[in-house]
Amino acid sequence: MAWGNQTSSPVFILLGIFNHSPTHTFLFALVLGIFTVAVMGNSTMVLLIHLDAQLHTPMYFLLSQLSLMDLMLISTTIPKMTFNYLSGRNSISLGGCGTQIFFYVSLMGAECFLLAAMAYDHYVAICHPLRYPVLMSQKVCGLMASASWLLGSLDGIIVIVVALSFPYCGSQEIPHFFCDVPALLTLACTDTLTFERMMLICCIIMLLFPVGIIIASYARVILAVIHMGSGEGRRKTFATCSSHLMVVGMYYGAAMFIYMRPTSDWSPTQDKMVSAFYTILTPMLNPLIYSLRNREVSRAFMKVLGKGKSGE
Repeated sequence: MAWGNQTSSPVFILLGIFNHSPTHTFLFALVLGIFTVAVMGNSTMVLLIHLDAQLHTPMYFLLSQLSLMDLMLISTTIPKMTFNYLSGRNSISLGGCGTQIFFYVSLMGAECFLLAAMAYDHYVAICHPLRYPVLMSQKVCGLMASASWLLGSLDGIIVIVVALSFPYCGSQEIPHFFCDVPALLTLACTDTLTFERMMLICCIIMLLFPVGIIIASYARVILAVIHMGSGEGRRKTFATCSSHLMVVGMYYGAAMFIYMRPTSDWSPTQDKMVSAFYTILTPMLNPLIYSLRNREVSRAFMKVLGKGKSGE
């Protein structure tokens, strides 16, 4: 990594999102509570799907991958933010910053593609139920999940290699609670316009393409549901689709706001607040909306609890 003459060591300072006022202390405690719920919810989903044979279906396999991604995503940022806030030591090394960027970008990209795969799974299950075993076979499902992880990791490698190749000089203070690429680029002392254009192209592939698949899939699902004879079936499917689309809208909308703007329009306060949506709130909401309200998941949970009690 190239460094300007004013920089003596590759160490950044994360300014964070909270100070030690009573209001911010309460908000910090709230974030810790959300983090705890997210970790417990996503860990529970991964374990339940692994342990219960009746949940070994394409839909639940994809849900387990989503829970694993959310678990890793929230663990990439919140533990470091918590340590900095409680210890008062806000520094992060070059390696730590690079690690955060890689995992953060990789997991975000992987989740973008996985959400599209999940929308396609819903479309096939409702619109082509007889062909579902073929269109969503174990092999196809595995390829979808593997492709999501692979494409996300590729995006992370590209971004981290280019971002850390810039010379950074002057202030090393990152006005964020983690090493985010747009925040880091504001410290670069060379022109980053070419990289920003490359990021825009990546965002079109990683964000707009999956969003197109999701919108098309749910549009077909809604049209199919409208023609359903059962009013109860329509209400249940509409409720499921609306909750899924709410999470997707929050996730993709926030990501587009952050990454599809030029660095010159970057606002530290706005971006920290928006980043909280998809780094803190979404990992907590996903297991609640996609999984834990599901009857099959509830049955598996009670089954595991029953085994635990009988073994005592």
